Amino acid sequence: YQLLEMARRLEMYGVRLHPAKDREGTKLSLAVSHIGLLVFQGHTKINAFNWSKVRKLSFKRKRFLIKLRPDLNSAYQDTLEFVMASRDCCKIFWKICVEYHAFFRLFEEPKPKAKAVLFTRGSSFRFSGRTQKQVFDYVKDSEFQKCPTDKAYFIAKELLTTERTFQKDLAVITVWFQAVLGKEDILPDSVRTLINTNYDPVYQLHQAFLKEVEQRLQQWEGRSNAHIKGDYQRVGDVMLKNIQGLKQLTSLLQRHGEVLVELERSCRASQRLQELCREFEQQKVCYLSLNMFLLRPLHRLLHYKLILERLCKHYPPHQDFRDSRAALADISEMVLQLQGTMMKMENIQKLLELKKDLTGIQDLAIPGREFIRLGCLSKLSGKGLQQRMFFLFSDSLVYTSRGMTADNQFKVHGQLPLYGMTVRIRESEDEWGVPHSFTLFGQRQSVVVAGKEKLVLCFCSSTFHQLLLLLFSESPEEGGVEAESEEELSASRSSLERQSAQRGNTTVHVCWHRNTSVSMVDFSVAVENQLSGNLLRKFKNSNGWQKLWVVFTNFSLFFYKSHQDDYPLASLPLLGYSLTVPAETENIQKDYVFKLHFKSHVYYFRSESQYTFQRSVPLATLVWCCLQ
Repeated sequence: YQLLEMARRLEMYGVRLHPAKDREGTKLSLAVSHIGLLVFQGHTKINAFNWSKVRKLSFKRKRFLIKLRPDLNSAYQDTLEFVMASRDCCKIFWKICVEYHAFFRLFEEPKPKAKAVLFTRGSSFRFSGRTQKQVFDYVKDSEFQKCPTDKAYFIAKELLTTERTFQKDLAVITVWFQAVLGKEDILPDSVRTLINTNYDPVYQLHQAFLKEVEQRLQQWEGRSNAHIKGDYQRVGDVMLKNIQGLKQLTSLLQRHGEVLVELERSCRASQRLQELCREFEQQKVCYLSLNMFLLRPLHRLLHYKLILERLCKHYPPHQDFRDSRAALADISEMVLQLQGTMMKMENIQKLLELKKDLTGIQDLAIPGREFIRLGCLSKLSGKGLQQRMFFLFSDSLVYTSRGMTADNQFKVHGQLPLYGMTVRIRESEDEWGVPHSFTLFGQRQSVVVAGKEKLVLCFCSSTFHQLLLLLFSESPEEGGVEAESEEELSASRSSLERQSAQRGNTTVHVCWHRNTSVSMVDFSVAVENQLSGNLLRKFKNSNGWQKLWVVFTNFSLFFYKSHQDDYPLASLPLLGYSLTVPAETENIQKDYVFKLHFKSHVYYFRSESQYTFQRSVPLATLVWCCLQ
């Protein structure tokens, strides 16, 4: 591989020179490469004609002709002529050009021309064989199919792929964020020490663990250490060793919530630190909110627990089953010990995240307040039904004005307290003439809201929270915003490249554009269920499949070229999308394919195996079902 890396940088590598002369009789050499036709004088390249600029190649006796496409900015004639040693030399070079052009430029092998009945004109020579694109597609298909078939292998591979993503997420805090903070001495020393002492040891432990898992999978697949004999088709022993190391760091994991709180307190005390954190969140590498990265080590414990549960369920009693069961017992003990911290910190993180999306409300993240659900409802005003964002907390119902501010935030229009007063609910369809509407009465104000379908409620047994949950689950269509944000952008304009003071990729904004809602329960389910790995993606109107590294987290798919990339190229929020299997009429003709569609947006994704397909589809379905 290193030899090829060096060779491809050499200008003359793989180039065969064919002697020729130009019209003035100057001795030259012609050559052909993947980019087009090359002209040399001695061993110095003096010109190159890209395939895209070449209109036609032909020869007459020993004259080789290059017909170029018209170009007003070019000083060359439309047709260039070179004289070669003989007709045979000229024809041989012409055939080589035809083969190179077909291989590198065409999507598929050219079809032969029908034979003439009476006479022929010109050569019937055509390139035969796969084109470069067909070779790439064949190799991709072959790589996708060449892997062990044991389910334990795929569970171990899921551990590897998600560990790679987790390692990148840890680096956001320990490497990227620390580098930004190092440029300015504005973070209090106590907070800096808190981050270093509680995250660096965890990062180093997982670096070593990732290397072990990568080596074990290589041995499992037979790609390394083939001369070493041993039973490497197992992963429970590696996980047991890592989790026992993690148990020694439990006290550090318990303080990760403290880091979140202290960093927020420092941001409130320093305007410059707050601006610095906001600027960091706009960087490509910070594809989620900064606070969410701070809680990633706690979330990872839940992932280990789910992986080990599947491994123990699959295994018959043997050595790796015993190691996996021991690892599961240890991680279950850690999750139980840290569960209270996780629930508390997830709620604080969500309140702090909503604080960035809302304006016109003071002290959103107050002690004792719990986030329950956010989403769209129709509110009755003098202009009729209007789509508003509603936020349900344990102590109040907050709703916004219509639309967003110039800073891409939602301005709070009203707040209905729920504690210390009586809240009454009255069905108001006949009163207001609005289908499926209800009036919510507070002590000093009332709000008329509407759902999409008829709501049948037993008021004597329904609490206010239950009503609001039901209303949210029936998000209205009337007056809804039909605008759909663009998810798929090129690498030069990633959907995560947020402009200053704009936060258009948050869950709140997606719910607004998709006219849906999300609860805290949904967020908790999303935290537990995350996936990483290779998928083949195909657009509705495209022919080929593109291999991408895909991370499924926070109700979104994030697309990378490979797992080594530091930041995603694009993202696809899944809220509002439906998941199905392609119909026969869609002519996909591939195994393990699922389809995501929302309005006119259609995407096909192809898994590498039945296991990956069975893991991907339920998780995407879970997102869809939670929001119906």
